[in-house]
Amino acid sequence: MSRGRPARLRREAAASPATPDVSAFAHDEPARRYTPGGARREAADGCFRRNSPPRTADRPLAPNGAGFGRSRGGLPYLPAKEAAQAELQVKARIRKLLVALREAFWLLPASMTIAGVLLAAALTRIDASASLPDWLRRSAWIYDGGGEGARTLLGAVSSSTISVAGTVFSITIAALSLAANQMGPRLLRNFTRDRGNQFTLGAFLGTFAYALTVLRTVRSAEGSEFVPHLALGVGLVLALICVGTLIYFVGHMAGRINVDTVIGLVSEDMCAAIEAAAVEAPQPEPPSASFWRDAVAIADSRRGYLQQLDERGLAKWAANHGVALRMLVRPGEYVFQGAPIALATREVEGAAAAIRKATALSSTRDESPQLEFAARQLVEVAIRALSPSINDPHTAVSVVDRLGGALCQLAPLRLRSGVSLREGEPVLVVPNIDYDGLVDAMFHEIRQNGARSPVVLARILDVLAVVASCERDAARLAALRRHADLVLAEAGRSIALPEDLDVVRRRHGAFEAMTQRGPTGYLEAMAS
Repeated sequence: MSRGRPARLRREAAASPATPDVSAFAHDEPARRYTPGGARREAADGCFRRNSPPRTADRPLAPNGAGFGRSRGGLPYLPAKEAAQAELQVKARIRKLLVALREAFWLLPASMTIAGVLLAAALTRIDASASLPDWLRRSAWIYDGGGEGARTLLGAVSSSTISVAGTVFSITIAALSLAANQMGPRLLRNFTRDRGNQFTLGAFLGTFAYALTVLRTVRSAEGSEFVPHLALGVGLVLALICVGTLIYFVGHMAGRINVDTVIGLVSEDMCAAIEAAAVEAPQPEPPSASFWRDAVAIADSRRGYLQQLDERGLAKWAANHGVALRMLVRPGEYVFQGAPIALATREVEGAAAAIRKATALSSTRDESPQLEFAARQLVEVAIRALSPSINDPHTAVSVVDRLGGALCQLAPLRLRSGVSLREGEPVLVVPNIDYDGLVDAMFHEIRQNGARSPVVLARILDVLAVVASCERDAARLAALRRHADLVLAEAGRSIALPEDLDVVRRRHGAFEAMTQRGPTGYLEAMAS
């Protein structure tokens, strides 16, 4: 092996030690710490951001694989922390991609268009390779004319389907514009992910692609005439299916833009979010504010919406290092560059790196199912209905009913507290929404915007009374009573007519009777 090497290189190799000096490959850049004011100073722990490493071609590869470097094949090596962070980012991107594909408006129409092309290619190949049986050729659905007639038929199918597809698309855009103006732009996803709209557009586009693909195979020249009888028969069936799809689409869109239908769909999302965010088992209480009195703030140099949080991995790291962490943001909230993202009960080396490893940020908010987001979608519908330009209190009443139904569903359950325990001690606290915050998100803005509507205020009190009849928790009843008192105070300040104010006061008295004596007391208070 060494016969061809120069003598000087052989002598240097023999004189070198068997164990290489690993310290020569260590990172020598000083770590820098972000302070809330934006200034940087060198530190050994706290919030770290590694300086940009030199090019991998200029840095040797550590024998143990640590540090940045380049393998013999030219592929870069990543340290364990950076590799874990990259893996979490990839998982977050894959999850976001799957959600986007599930709700994408174009996916089903594109798939049906491709299916139309493939179906046309398969049927024309069957027509070209074998003759049809007599019983199938005599069928009324099989075309038995010549090449010119086949071209005319396919041309009519293709031109009509693409024209109607444009009309369908225009109607869909008009419905989206109406929804954005009347009910808020955040509800557009309920229209774009609707399978009925996607299937209708896909049926026309798929039939158009099918007809064009079959049309190119028709030959009418003498001696080489080819008419795909089976493919033409299937094309006629597809055209009739498009007619039925158009009839379905008109009725579907008429019901889809109905505000009650939209409210029902959003409330289903909220019910699904409750099932995902609530459990039956009692949850550990988060530590009090005094527990974090001497905590150290950990800033983050990134910005974006918190897309994913590895609570289990971060809790394991905190337990191994004997420290408790409290996240200051939860999934779905925005992380500001240079602002604190978490608190630690004491300074510990690698805390910021562990948080970076356990979190993934995105430029857009992940709307899949979050309880607070679903509630705010319904609230936005009510607020727009109560605006002076629309002035539709009955829509707001429907929203209040749905919100009350969600609270009744939540009555036997407990929201996750976001506290992770190890041996009975808290090691990680994630600020999940609690019952008080959820009720505030549901009723504050509706009460404020409907302050001059006795119908809306009275309905809020009725719904609060029904929810109180389902609840047995004293803290939750106190939250409901607080909102009932706020409604009464808002009515006293905003409603001028004594008769309208008496209606609200009677409903408030019925709520109090419900909390004290149950449904019997409620009926007596309403009758008085």
